Amino acid sequence: MERVPPDGPGPVHVPLGHIVASEKWRGSQLAQEMQGKIKLIFEDGLTPDFYLSNRSCILYVTEADLVAGNGYRKRLVRVRNSSNLQGIVVVEKTRMSEQYFPALQKFTVLDLGMVLLPVANQMEASCLIVQLVQEQTREPSKNPFLRKKRALLSELSLLRTVQQIPGVGKVKAPLLLQKFPSIQQLSNASVQELEQVVGQAAAQQIHAFFTQSG
Repeated sequence: MERVPPDGPGPVHVPLGHIVASEKWRGSQLAQEMQGKIKLIFEDGLTPDFYLSNRSCILYVTEADLVAGNGYRKRLVRVRNSSNLQGIVVVEKTRMSEQYFPALQKFTVLDLGMVLLPVANQMEASCLIVQLVQEQTREPSKNPFLRKKRALLSELSLLRTVQQIPGVGKVKAPLLLQKFPSIQQLSNASVQELEQVVGQAAAQQIHAFFTQSG
């Protein structure tokens, strides 16, 4: 079996239908949930937590990572700065970590421009990761619909991200994205512009979310 360079971000060899996982996940609930649905190869010294393919990877931010502080940021930046990889950030958003989520959301989506997908627990995360791998392996790289799949993933991520903003939720998020189709446009919107879509109270919450420091 070809080994993955223990260097961190960079192109790796991921056999079809497999995931290359960081050794630290061996024996975890997340790995156990994925086994049987997909084949895992464990390697030491990886910066991403999981390689889905030669070009895409997942950085997993646990509840403990989020509560502990900003240590996860260096890993995200390393992958973001690698021209070879599409990094997807999966984060455990729980009652304990919820207060720390907005800072991660801003950093990941606004500062780094990466895909962010919140999950409730490792069981939900395992289903999401397996689904992402299956979508990639189902379609050859030359398939013209692959770009549409990637666009759908980005749209799903954007919708879920906007839903997490205080004062938004599942009903207002699609309305906001019709008017402001990117996080950048939404973050630059004035209170008056936001009011036209979601009303005064929600507009002030959204504006405060993007303008307050943290």
